[in-house]
Amino acid sequence: MHTAHLEALEAKHHLLDQRIAEETHRPLPDQSVISELKRQKLRVKEEMRR
Repeated sequence: MHTAHLEALEAKHHLLDQRIAEETHRPLPDQSVISELKRQKLRVKEEMRR
């Protein structure tokens, strides 16, 4: 896998981590948003393994 592609995936994975943390720390976190972000994060993680 190209290093630049892997770095981009790692950056996206980190960004999704941040967005999940931000959403969970809101006064009224939206579980549907958190679920979608976690699905996206899993897809990125699976892509990183290839």
